[in-house]
Amino acid sequence: MIQPVTFSPIENALAAIRRGEMLIVVDDEDRENEGDLVMAADRVTPEAINFMARHGRGLICAPIAAERAAELALELMVTDNTALHETAFTVSIDAKRGTTTGISTADRAATIRALVDPDTRPYDLARPGHVFPLRAKNGGVLRRAGHTEAAVDLARMAGLAPVAVLCEVVDDDGTMARLPRLLDIAREHGIRIITIEDLIQYRRLKEKLVVRLAETSLPTAFGDFRLILYGTTINDEHHLALVKGDVSGRQNVLTRVHSSCFTGDVLQSLRCDCGSQLAQALRQVDEEGKGVVLYMHQEGRGIGLVNKLKAYMLQDQGLD
Repeated sequence: MIQPVTFSPIENALAAIRRGEMLIVVDDEDRENEGDLVMAADRVTPEAINFMARHGRGLICAPIAAERAAELALELMVTDNTALHETAFTVSIDAKRGTTTGISTADRAATIRALVDPDTRPYDLARPGHVFPLRAKNGGVLRRAGHTEAAVDLARMAGLAPVAVLCEVVDDDGTMARLPRLLDIAREHGIRIITIEDLIQYRRLKEKLVVRLAETSLPTAFGDFRLILYGTTINDEHHLALVKGDVSGRQNVLTRVHSSCFTGDVLQSLRCDCGSQLAQALRQVDEEGKGVVLYMHQEGRGIGLVNKLKAYMLQDQGLD
């Protein structure tokens, strides 16, 4: 009796990527709701490209880390991306050496391997061509839950170059293959299948996403604190912690999470009570003798200063 195919654990999927195997990667049904064949560019062969062309039937692309795309001067195909999910196509390419017309499976495999080769320079790639690089966002699936980022994350997490190959899976009738049809295809060809959601959860569980960048003493009107600057590996945002006393390993530490508010905290605006809340939190922590005030870079609860001021303009016009 044939056992049903279930989603593969991410650890097993990474081992398969290292061995040069393909995966089927499925995104959320509320997004593209599609499955892509994915493998590491480090392991690509003409046979793998042929398999994708025959059994995937979609567009064969090469997801690539943003920093590697920059090294190879792979500019975005358009400056104003109006695609539904903003897939970051770069200019298409062919390898100048070791290829003929560029379209054969051998030629496309050679071009994709050139993206991985550390000796490849921008002038080694002809533009346009038959391979379509896709520039992944820094932070991977934690920034954008797309197949591009998933493919690059899988290659990187497998210890390989952050370049991959993918191809959408099109069904026999020409429509996009969806679940549960993708499970049948995975079973038929012995391919592991994973979800981007599982990859997101795996990264959140396994990776250290917050890093300490700087620390200094900060005397304030409310007492002396340690000011610690934190960043994340996902984006360029920074957050602050004002710490009083030794809170390491302690439970029930007095803590305030405060969203930054330029108008309230700095300008003492009376449109909100953010400034007074921050002052009260610092005063209470100082009186307690230990505690933390987390100052989060979330101006206007995340909408930003520009949009917050526009909201104030609407309030001035009598709108709520």
